Amino acid sequence: MENRLTPQQLTKLVGEVERLSQRQQDELDRDQVQDILRELNLSPDLLDEAMIQLQRKEALVVQQRRQRWIIGGTLASVVVAIAAVTVFMQQQNQALTRVAVQQSCVGSAQKSCGVPTALKRQSNPEVFYNVTLKDAPVGKTLSLTCDWLAPGGQVVKQNRYETRQIDTPIWNTHCRYQLDPTAPTGNWQVRLLLNGHELSNNQFAVQ
Repeated sequence: MENRLTPQQLTKLVGEVERLSQRQQDELDRDQVQDILRELNLSPDLLDEAMIQLQRKEALVVQQRRQRWIIGGTLASVVVAIAAVTVFMQQQNQALTRVAVQQSCVGSAQKSCGVPTALKRQSNPEVFYNVTLKDAPVGKTLSLTCDWLAPGGQVVKQNRYETRQIDTPIWNTHCRYQLDPTAPTGNWQVRLLLNGHELSNNQFAVQ
């Protein structure tokens, strides 16, 4: 220990000595405790057991306090995680609600519009539904559904697919269906859906 002290160190040293002195005055030795127990008509023989129980209770209090802190921290982490997921999902949903169709058409080939006045089912023609999306979420993929509806309105074919990762807000996609020779004649309809929401629909004739 250094022999010389600064005024600030001396003040702290005096305070520490006073604290230790007060602690010594507040603490009772074993003989004093036993005398107090006798004055209260209590058996000093139970002192050791009582001290053990007291230490256990004090340790339990410390443990419970620590557990409360752990539980509180865990709950706070869960709340933050839920809030982050909620914000993320809201952003995702908002991005999806902005997706719209710039143009769509039924064609006899991919990326091509226009079909004969009426498709002849006997030739088993393949029909493409070509759609250009706008405000597509860049860096994401879209899960799309194509419904092919016969003249009676029943869905005879459903395409479910996921796009590649989108790298531009204007995005071309398509689905296709091969007509069967037994397909009903009349005006057919094809529609594109995103998460159950219809984005577009077109009609074409089948003979």
